[in-house]
Amino acid sequence: MPLTAVPDLIEAARPGGLGAFNVITLEHAEAIAAAAESTEKPVVLQLSENTVSYHGGIAPLALACLHIAAESRATVAVHLDHATTFELITAAVDLGIRSVMYDGSALDYPDNVAATAAITRWCHDRGVHIEAELGEVGGKDGAHALGVRTDPDEAAGFVTATGIDALAVAVGSSHAMHTRTAELDNNLISRLAASVPVPLVLHGSSGVPDNGLRAAVDHGIRKINIATRLNVLMTAAIGATLADNPTLSDPRKYLGPARSAIQSEVERFLRLLA
Repeated sequence: MPLTAVPDLIEAARPGGLGAFNVITLEHAEAIAAAAESTEKPVVLQLSENTVSYHGGIAPLALACLHIAAESRATVAVHLDHATTFELITAAVDLGIRSVMYDGSALDYPDNVAATAAITRWCHDRGVHIEAELGEVGGKDGAHALGVRTDPDEAAGFVTATGIDALAVAVGSSHAMHTRTAELDNNLISRLAASVPVPLVLHGSSGVPDNGLRAAVDHGIRKINIATRLNVLMTAAIGATLADNPTLSDPRKYLGPARSAIQSEVERFLRLLA
């Protein structure tokens, strides 16, 4: 199936939320696409700047994701997540990625607005969907630390000033959580959805329990990013396989069960968010 644009997937997922899952290895991408096929739900394969750095460049894994998306029977998009440099965004777009997130969180507000607006104009000139964030979206401090919140009026002004297509908001989640104990502010999500004229994105969704994710979608979140939860289950599956087979040396023998664990969890999330 031809690669699908993120805005089209957001619409296809309504009234539910669009599941967006981070890819670190080829097994992640294969499992996520397989889950989309088995559930017949749209999905996003996401590559973060950290993953690009880990692999030493964007092309190998990005091209693999684009090929998997194009060959899948499901509707799949590929997205660049948390890019902090224009160079990485241009490299992604040159490869064929049509959705990016620019992360200007390290900049002061006026500089973040200026940089985000400039990158948005460049992306729109090329038909590329762009997501951004207001303030820092982190996992240790920043706007997705558990006590920080996005102000609806400021968020609306940021979207107007930058022209972005989607906005990541801080409503109580946090990146890199291994426990699913984050409590979201659903009243704030509703206020943001009423104030902001573009789809809202929830980062740090791995730390939110199932009922919290379902409520977030019901109150106005449209794209839900999940990464850590898949990695936790992948690592556990590898550990269990090696514990049962301590002399195992063929990576396919432990990466296979890990891939299956990721697929099962993505299937569960996609059904939950629908």
